[in-house]
Amino acid sequence: MHARFRRSFRLVLAACAAAATLVAAAAPASAAVSLASRPRGPSGGRSPLVLLDPPEVMIGERLFIETRFAQFFATHAPENVNAHLEAGDPVMAVTENTAGIQMRGPFSQESMNCRACHLVDEQLPVAGGGIRTYNDFTRRSPIPDRGDGRTHTARNSPPLVNASLPRPDGVLLHFDGEFPTDVALVKGTLTGRNFGWLPSEKRQAIAHIARVVREDDGGGLLALDFGGHPYRILLAGTDPGIEERYVIPTPYRIDVTRATDEQILDAVARLISAYVRFLQFERDEEGNFTQSPFDRFLVQNHIPLSPARNESDARFTDRVLRMVNRLTEPEFIDEGRFVFHDQERAFGPLELRGLKIFFTRAPKERALTPSERASGGIGNCVACHAAPVFTDFGFHNTGVTQTEYDAVHGEGSFAALELPDLSERNLHPNDYLPLTALHPAARERFRSPASADKPGFTDLGVWNVFANPDFPAPQSKLRLALCKEAPRGMGPRAPVRGASGGRCSQSALLASAVAAFKTPGLRDLSHAGPYLHDGRFDTLAEVVELYRTNSDLARAGRLRNAAPDLAGIALTGSDVDAVVAFLKALNEDYN
Repeated sequence: MHARFRRSFRLVLAACAAAATLVAAAAPASAAVSLASRPRGPSGGRSPLVLLDPPEVMIGERLFIETRFAQFFATHAPENVNAHLEAGDPVMAVTENTAGIQMRGPFSQESMNCRACHLVDEQLPVAGGGIRTYNDFTRRSPIPDRGDGRTHTARNSPPLVNASLPRPDGVLLHFDGEFPTDVALVKGTLTGRNFGWLPSEKRQAIAHIARVVREDDGGGLLALDFGGHPYRILLAGTDPGIEERYVIPTPYRIDVTRATDEQILDAVARLISAYVRFLQFERDEEGNFTQSPFDRFLVQNHIPLSPARNESDARFTDRVLRMVNRLTEPEFIDEGRFVFHDQERAFGPLELRGLKIFFTRAPKERALTPSERASGGIGNCVACHAAPVFTDFGFHNTGVTQTEYDAVHGEGSFAALELPDLSERNLHPNDYLPLTALHPAARERFRSPASADKPGFTDLGVWNVFANPDFPAPQSKLRLALCKEAPRGMGPRAPVRGASGGRCSQSALLASAVAAFKTPGLRDLSHAGPYLHDGRFDTLAEVVELYRTNSDLARAGRLRNAAPDLAGIALTGSDVDAVVAFLKALNEDYN
């Protein structure tokens, strides 16, 4: 039976025996009921006591788990889209992890799907496994082997929970902002290399996906877990035999017998996007995050959970710090142990110290003094990770690429790496830019992990996408995001040939995009490791130590294109444990 999974979402249970209503709105997380534990029938049916997900979310979930869209299935079941594979794609046999523990893949007899890299509780009872917030367990995710030398993704698999939250300047998705909408991301994934499709095979991919949707007979195990209806029936949305919970709203409907292949792909992507947007950490009726010890501490001490109307996250964060600093006798939290974390559901003195360090900003108009650097206690973390979502959704270079590259090729190697200017880069895309349908022979020199046998290959993040003619859709949003950072100074940089113009000129912004990656959110990090875009670290302490090191490099002018806010970090060794304790206080029992 396919596993079906689950968003944290406020539930209301009817207490039948007592004819009373129990609302889990303000209960401690240890007592709250979440969708993780909602009852299921033998074919996916839910208890009538539990609020059902919207139909478009439920059908989007089925499509998210669907394993027949991949190139492997198209090759091994060319005659019948309802056939069962004799053997699954080898890449699906195991779920890779950083501990070297063998975990059987949850879809080991099938081909690639979205869930393979965005897990939830498939590996919960397995040694080396556990809960995930829609990410996997390894540094870079395995992908189907097509003989092109690519067996893993270039970057770590990011969690999807909270990834599609609305933001003031619009959505930019993936570490490098390649996708300007969630629908574009889904379409790019289903027809891309992660599903085994080469850049030159996009038309075949679209045709195959449309064929699966048109010819699906609703008899597979996955379909049976969602009512047993063929996709053509579900997507039309008009058949009287469809149970109400599966009747999708009119904007999501499509007659697949008349639609083009592209229209079917778009309909599939819109439904999967509806599902992914639904993946959020639990909130109350007012939209406040409520289930981490940090949230509980704020409530206990009468501190607001969210910004007031027209208050920015940055101003809200500063207000929270002021209120915390005024507490003379803070009321701490101790609610027993987490179910899915090896820690207490607690917020005590160490977590409070970590909060104060994390929320303390560097002075705006001057550099830190030697005394301030020696004393520590200035995390400056909220410059990019303001509460309550703990991300600015922006793009910054925190030195991750440089430290990875220098570890392989020697200290100073990344700073000395010569990069092409804008015109040369775009004139020679196969030498410098990522693979696309327009350039299927590109070497991906600057969208690759550092490797001893490939000098000069590294990952420059947003640099690959900004001002790249092959990615027209995200350009206006990327320009805005980069320009917001540029006036604050772009830090020391190694030479980029031909870079000139104003701070927000295309050339200057390209230079500022070197090794910049999107800011991740920080909620429930213990279910989201390994960390950073290269998946390098297994512990939060290692990540905080990296920021200590790279802040020193930034102040010394030795970190190429350093994010300006890095220089404002001042942490001592004793600060690390406190910051890590605070970060763990953002955990919750997501499932």
